[in-house]
Amino acid sequence: MRKLLLTACALVALIAATNAQEIFAKRDFVGHVGIGIGSYLGGSNYTTTVPPILISGEYGILDSFIRGKAAIGVGGYLAYTANKLKINSSSQQSFFIIGARGVFHYQFVEKLDTYAGLMLGYQGVSTKNLTGGASSGFCPASFIGVRYYFSDRFAAFSELGYGIAALEFGIAIKL
Repeated sequence: MRKLLLTACALVALIAATNAQEIFAKRDFVGHVGIGIGSYLGGSNYTTTVPPILISGEYGILDSFIRGKAAIGVGGYLAYTANKLKINSSSQQSFFIIGARGVFHYQFVEKLDTYAGLMLGYQGVSTKNLTGGASSGFCPASFIGVRYYFSDRFAAFSELGYGIAALEFGIAIKL
């Protein structure tokens, strides 16, 4: 976990030192496709069979407030992962999370999209040959993130928080 946090901090510092495009704005739609590292689901007795994968989207509903540097977006989140028990490979479980997200963007560094948000979601769990374990239910989450735009529409993103994994990263496309 310590290496994960150090890697994430280094990534944020590297991205913050570079230039990007404009902050997220009203009527922008940005879609994410990514993978995760450090899943909270399963535990140390499990081996990952499908790494955490996710898609999400966000639509800008308000911008140009707090000295013209802030914006608000709303969107959705869908993620999946699966694992198996180390001592009994026929015992498997899979998880999906679906949720609605609210996101606050603030431009700390010129032309870099930094944000934080909350998600209200549902975690579904499916098990095979397994008694006990995780259960389906309400899944609230919080996260912080950053997007670095390589062009007007194409970006890399990274998020820390609680979702399908502790660290999520991938590509983002602004439509």
